[in-house]
Amino acid sequence: MSVFTHPGRHRVAVLVRHGLMPMELGLVHQLFGQARSAAGEPLYTVVTCTLSPGAVRTDADFPVHVGHGPEVLGEADTVIVPASHEFDETETEGRLPAPLVEAFARIRSGARIASICTGAFVLAAAGLLSGRRATTHWKSAEHFQRLYPDVELVPDVLYADEGDVLTSAGEASGIDLCLHMIRRDHGSAVANEVARATVVPPHRDGGQAQFIRRPVPEPGISSTGAARAWALEHLAGPVTLGELAARESMSVRTFNRRFREEVGLTPMQWLTQQRIERARELLESSDLPIDRVAGEAGFGTAASLRQHMQAAIGVSPSAYRRTFRPA
Repeated sequence: MSVFTHPGRHRVAVLVRHGLMPMELGLVHQLFGQARSAAGEPLYTVVTCTLSPGAVRTDADFPVHVGHGPEVLGEADTVIVPASHEFDETETEGRLPAPLVEAFARIRSGARIASICTGAFVLAAAGLLSGRRATTHWKSAEHFQRLYPDVELVPDVLYADEGDVLTSAGEASGIDLCLHMIRRDHGSAVANEVARATVVPPHRDGGQAQFIRRPVPEPGISSTGAARAWALEHLAGPVTLGELAARESMSVRTFNRRFREEVGLTPMQWLTQQRIERARELLESSDLPIDRVAGEAGFGTAASLRQHMQAAIGVSPSAYRRTFRPA
């Protein structure tokens, strides 16, 4: 009998191992479990499995009991491999242990596979990342590059999406990766509702830096938060770097440096990202013509919106609306 009891839902299997970081397991269940259709129906079923059912050691003071073995992997639409602080950088060493080889052989063709943190070592050892872009925790990047020179490691991003294989950086970036997959499956509206329910930012782009030098301003030093809040209320109009700097009473040079330290992007990169997100929401939630969507999002023309969406997510506004706008 299948452990995935609702055949209409997307089936997610989380493959955990000894050395599990409990936060990584919890965030997958929490985020996918919150995703709902417009009618309020759950969109995913999430099941945890392990190589040998029973108690799984964690990096905390408690074990996690897992009742399902690797046979679950054969039914999954998405397989997620969290990190193991005990084994990822030592046991794999360029090849998978036999139990993991057998487990991966069960994954059906066409399933999506993702890793969190150093789980990327497992995907690389399985040969899933050869010739592809990938990321992992920045502290492990150098070791990863030595072991897997055939992987195009991008060491300073939150996650990398190669279609059927995705990798993410440290623990918290697993949140960004899961929201990205939900957004890819069901659109921004669903992902944003999950983010709101979980009280996390709805969208941090995969290319954002893993390590932001000043995520919280030092005492006595102004933040750029007020300028960001103002920009979000004025996306439809022209927003210049000089205006943003003036909002914080800074020179353009100081503002630009401070912004990059706090956000990990330049002000204009961040502004473009927010405008794309606004356009996606309008395409999903309204019947506005494409040129009106472009204007409301601050791109000015449909051609400009088309160019930016194609560069950011690989589809045109019309194609995006056909995919995510309910009939």
